[in-house]
Amino acid sequence: MENRKILEDRVGYQLKRAEHALRLEMDVSLRELGLTTPQYAALSVLGDKPGLSGAALARRCFVTPQTMNQILVKLEGARFVERQPHPDHGRVLSAYLTKKGARRLSSAHEKIEVVEERMLAELGRKKRARLLDALRSCTESLETEKAAPMV
Repeated sequence: MENRKILEDRVGYQLKRAEHALRLEMDVSLRELGLTTPQYAALSVLGDKPGLSGAALARRCFVTPQTMNQILVKLEGARFVERQPHPDHGRVLSAYLTKKGARRLSSAHEKIEVVEERMLAELGRKKRARLLDALRSCTESLETEKAAPMV
Protein backbone atom coordinates (compact mmCIF):
# COMPACT_ATOMS: atom_id res chain seq x y z
CA MET A 1 0.00 0.00 0.00
CA GLU A 2 2.89 2.39 0.67
CA ASN A 3 3.97 2.25 -2.99
CA ARG A 4 0.45 3.14 -4.11
CA LYS A 5 0.40 6.18 -1.82
CA ILE A 6 3.70 7.35 -3.21
CA LEU A 7 2.47 6.84 -6.78
CA GLU A 8 -0.84 8.61 -6.12
CA ASP A 9 1.12 11.63 -4.84
CA ARG A 10 3.33 11.89 -7.94
CA VAL A 11 2.54 14.84 -10.20
CA GLY A 12 3.66 12.95 -13.28
CA TYR A 13 1.37 10.04 -12.48
CA GLN A 14 -1.62 12.31 -11.95
CA LEU A 15 -0.82 14.19 -15.17
CA LYS A 16 -0.75 10.91 -17.07
CA ARG A 17 -4.04 9.80 -15.49
CA ALA A 18 -5.65 13.11 -16.49
CA GLU A 19 -4.24 12.85 -20.02
CA HIS A 20 -5.49 9.27 -20.35
CA ALA A 21 -8.98 10.10 -19.07
CA LEU A 22 -9.15 13.13 -21.39
CA ARG A 23 -8.03 11.06 -24.37
CA LEU A 24 -10.68 8.39 -23.70
CA GLU A 25 -13.44 11.01 -23.49
CA MET A 26 -12.18 12.77 -26.62
CA ASP A 27 -12.15 9.45 -28.50
CA VAL A 28 -15.79 8.81 -27.58
CA SER A 29 -16.93 12.34 -28.52
CA LEU A 30 -15.00 12.47 -31.78
CA ARG A 31 -16.14 9.01 -32.87
CA GLU A 32 -19.61 10.52 -33.45
CA LEU A 33 -17.98 12.73 -36.12
CA GLY A 34 -15.96 9.92 -37.67
CA LEU A 35 -12.70 11.30 -36.31
CA THR A 36 -9.94 9.98 -34.08
CA THR A 37 -8.14 12.12 -31.52
CA PRO A 38 -4.91 12.19 -33.62
CA GLN A 39 -6.96 13.25 -36.66
CA TYR A 40 -8.56 16.00 -34.58
CA ALA A 41 -5.12 17.14 -33.47
CA ALA A 42 -3.93 17.33 -37.07
CA LEU A 43 -7.03 19.25 -38.19
CA SER A 44 -6.66 21.63 -35.23
CA VAL A 45 -3.03 22.40 -36.02
CA LEU A 46 -3.82 22.90 -39.72
CA GLY A 47 -6.67 25.19 -38.75
CA ASP A 48 -4.14 27.30 -36.86
CA LYS A 49 -1.14 26.89 -39.19
CA PRO A 50 -2.21 26.01 -42.75
CA GLY A 51 0.39 24.77 -45.18
CA LEU A 52 2.57 22.76 -42.83
CA SER A 53 4.52 19.80 -44.15
CA GLY A 54 3.77 16.35 -42.80
CA ALA A 55 6.99 16.40 -40.76
CA ALA A 56 6.18 19.79 -39.19
CA LEU A 57 2.63 18.64 -38.50
CA ALA A 58 3.94 15.45 -36.89
CA ARG A 59 6.13 17.45 -34.49
CA ARG A 60 3.21 19.66 -33.46
CA CYS A 61 0.93 16.63 -32.95
CA PHE A 62 3.52 14.57 -31.05
CA VAL A 63 3.57 11.65 -33.50
CA THR A 64 6.14 10.24 -35.91
CA PRO A 65 6.24 11.45 -39.52
CA GLN A 66 5.15 7.97 -40.63
CA THR A 67 2.12 8.07 -38.35
CA MET A 68 1.26 11.57 -39.54
CA ASN A 69 1.43 10.41 -43.14
CA GLN A 70 -1.15 7.70 -42.32
CA ILE A 71 -3.35 10.29 -40.60
CA LEU A 72 -3.10 12.63 -43.58
CA VAL A 73 -3.92 9.86 -46.06
CA LYS A 74 -7.14 9.15 -44.15
CA LEU A 75 -8.01 12.83 -43.84
CA GLU A 76 -7.41 13.28 -47.56
CA GLY A 77 -9.61 10.28 -48.29
CA ALA A 78 -12.39 11.88 -46.26
CA ARG A 79 -11.75 15.15 -48.16
CA PHE A 80 -10.97 17.03 -44.94
CA VAL A 81 -7.41 17.86 -46.04
CA GLU A 82 -5.64 18.43 -49.32
CA ARG A 83 -1.91 18.42 -49.94
CA GLN A 84 -0.15 20.54 -52.51
CA PRO A 85 3.51 20.78 -53.54
CA HIS A 86 5.40 23.39 -51.53
CA PRO A 87 6.19 26.41 -53.74
CA ASP A 88 9.92 26.39 -52.86
CA HIS A 89 10.54 22.72 -52.08
CA GLY A 90 8.99 20.56 -54.79
CA ARG A 91 9.31 17.28 -52.90
CA VAL A 92 7.60 18.67 -49.80
CA LEU A 93 3.82 18.56 -49.63
CA SER A 94 1.97 21.27 -47.71
CA ALA A 95 -1.33 20.32 -46.04
CA TYR A 96 -4.42 22.51 -45.97
CA LEU A 97 -7.93 22.12 -44.58
CA THR A 98 -10.68 21.89 -47.16
CA LYS A 99 -14.01 23.64 -46.56
CA LYS A 100 -15.42 20.28 -45.52
CA GLY A 101 -12.48 19.81 -43.14
CA ALA A 102 -12.97 23.26 -41.62
CA ARG A 103 -16.66 22.48 -40.99
CA ARG A 104 -15.79 19.12 -39.39
CA LEU A 105 -13.12 20.81 -37.25
CA SER A 106 -15.65 23.36 -36.03
CA SER A 107 -18.03 20.57 -35.01
CA ALA A 108 -15.17 18.71 -33.32
CA HIS A 109 -14.13 21.82 -31.38
CA GLU A 110 -17.66 22.08 -30.01
CA LYS A 111 -17.58 18.47 -28.82
CA ILE A 112 -14.13 18.84 -27.25
CA GLU A 113 -15.17 22.04 -25.46
CA VAL A 114 -17.93 20.03 -23.77
CA VAL A 115 -15.39 17.40 -22.66
CA GLU A 116 -12.95 20.03 -21.37
CA GLU A 117 -15.74 21.87 -19.55
CA ARG A 118 -16.70 18.63 -17.82
CA MET A 119 -13.06 18.03 -16.86
CA LEU A 120 -12.68 21.55 -15.45
CA ALA A 121 -16.15 21.88 -13.90
CA GLU A 122 -14.83 21.95 -10.33
CA LEU A 123 -12.38 24.76 -11.10
CA GLY A 124 -13.35 28.42 -11.17
CA ARG A 125 -11.97 30.90 -13.69
CA LYS A 126 -8.93 31.84 -11.59
CA LYS A 127 -8.02 28.21 -10.83
CA ARG A 128 -8.32 27.34 -14.53
CA ALA A 129 -5.97 30.18 -15.43
CA ARG A 130 -3.50 29.07 -12.74
CA LEU A 131 -3.67 25.47 -13.96
CA LEU A 132 -2.96 26.56 -17.53
CA ASP A 133 -0.06 28.74 -16.39
CA ALA A 134 1.34 25.91 -14.26
CA LEU A 135 1.15 23.41 -17.12
CA ARG A 136 2.87 25.86 -19.48
CA SER A 137 5.58 26.46 -16.89
CA CYS A 138 6.14 22.72 -16.38
CA THR A 139 6.44 22.19 -20.12
CA GLU A 140 8.83 25.10 -20.58
CA SER A 141 10.99 23.85 -17.70
CA LEU A 142 11.41 20.48 -19.40
CA GLU A 143 11.80 21.84 -22.94
CA THR A 144 14.59 24.28 -22.11
CA GLU A 145 17.99 23.51 -20.71
CA LYS A 146 17.98 25.36 -17.40
CA ALA A 147 20.32 23.10 -15.51
CA ALA A 148 24.05 23.71 -15.62
CA PRO A 149 25.91 21.05 -17.62
CA MET A 150 27.32 18.23 -15.54
CA VAL A 151 31.08 17.82 -15.54
